[in-house]
Amino acid sequence: MRIEFTRSERSTVGIEWEIALVDRDTGDLVQSADEVLHALEPADGGEQSQITHELLRNTIELISSVHHSVPHAVAELQGLIESVREVTDDLGIELMCAGTHPFAQWFDQKPTPSERYEHLLERTQWWGRQMLIWGVHVHVGIEQRDKVLPIVNGLLTYLPHLQALSASSPFWGGVATGYASNRALMFQQLPTAGLPWQLEHWSDYERYVDDLVKTQVIRDYTEVRWDIRPSAHWGTVEMRACDGVSTVTELGALAAIIHCLTERMSAQLDGGEPPLVLPPWFVRENKWRAARYGIDADIILDPGGAQGPVADGLRSLVTELAPTAERLGCSAELADVERILRTGVSYQRQLAVAEANGGSLPAVVSSLTTELRTGLK
Repeated sequence: MRIEFTRSERSTVGIEWEIALVDRDTGDLVQSADEVLHALEPADGGEQSQITHELLRNTIELISSVHHSVPHAVAELQGLIESVREVTDDLGIELMCAGTHPFAQWFDQKPTPSERYEHLLERTQWWGRQMLIWGVHVHVGIEQRDKVLPIVNGLLTYLPHLQALSASSPFWGGVATGYASNRALMFQQLPTAGLPWQLEHWSDYERYVDDLVKTQVIRDYTEVRWDIRPSAHWGTVEMRACDGVSTVTELGALAAIIHCLTERMSAQLDGGEPPLVLPPWFVRENKWRAARYGIDADIILDPGGAQGPVADGLRSLVTELAPTAERLGCSAELADVERILRTGVSYQRQLAVAEANGGSLPAVVSSLTTELRTGLK
């Protein structure tokens, strides 16, 4: 099966941000996406392409345009948030983003009417209905198709860094899970979701997709929902491993790391140097450790099995990527990684709020909606 890769301008960037709709008084999810999106429809009757539906009616997705820098993409998303608030504030709806909702129940949620979503839920049943999760997706433009899979494989080395920094799903259905990112392990239950296979050539990817189509696992390549994947239609590598985040500070920091890592690997490939790739069994273990322990995880650093704290790795990345960030115009956003580490990652902040409020999970929701409105303190 031939899959055409649309070449993009190198290291352009786009961001997708999934946002939950919650009741202002109770903090529970509301099934109001249709109402909100209808109110946001352009006066000429056209489609609002940057604020869209998602799998469930409790969610909207904000989609940036293609940009040359992370701060411009983040600023556009901030503008979209303000547009949404012009509708939701009058409806008594607050906006929230985290990897999971602290106490909402999956069986109370209503799916968005869509043939694509209906097919997904029909096939996946109980696990599909469990996907009460939110994330951030970052696309980076790739100008040569043959760079895509080496970059995907290289980014797997840094998946635990990104997962730990974004971890924001310590609760599930009213229960403290003991995991920093319960979302990471929930999402991988879907067929073709989770870690990508480490494929070497584009022809390997085409054969993989062809096999899955022939055996009726998927209908087309867009149903391959890896944590990091080629996005052939857009000409990008798409990082999908991050939990949803509640502040633009975190959004910008994550996007800056992804943007810089991808550009650095692209430059390495230009010079004939392949990115550092870990064995698949180390990649899998690192994902689990980051999901379980978050920023306190010790991760496997190299093919020889050396280990070290993921927090130290993030600080090292800030230094290593600084020259790249300066060229890409996201130095401030990359530096915000240190600020997040000092303030506390989202799962840490949520657990602290719950403890300070006698275990109240509505208080956690309130803290998340406040952060999305006012920013990281």
